[in-house]
Amino acid sequence: MSATYRIAEAAQLLGVSDDTVRRWIDGDRLGASRGTGGPAQVDGADLARVAQELHEAPAPGTTSGSSARNRLTGIVTRVVRDTVMAQVEIQCGPYRMVSLMSREAADELGLEIGVRAVATVKATQVSVDVP
Repeated sequence: MSATYRIAEAAQLLGVSDDTVRRWIDGDRLGASRGTGGPAQVDGADLARVAQELHEAPAPGTTSGSSARNRLTGIVTRVVRDTVMAQVEIQCGPYRMVSLMSREAADELGLEIGVRAVATVKATQVSVDVP
């Protein structure tokens, strides 16, 4: 089962306004469900799909002055596991982060498409935390 997010959380992860997320839900660009009288919940897997569409990697040399911070919050867009290792991709705003970790670590963190995660960058290593 995929994670779900409130509209404000989805907007923050996508880097857009709450109103934009509502328009995308109304226009069927982004799927959402509403429990009995509760707030709308955006499906994590669908959110991951839209995050990838919105933030295609920029062409080399076209980025303007920006400074990535050491902790980047995003949404898991891909997980590939084998018997020993796992490759986890996280869309953190316009940045696609990829981490290689033990399968055991990925399983313990519950990393699946649509799960919110934080990529912590130190030198050439990317560690993944779950908030």
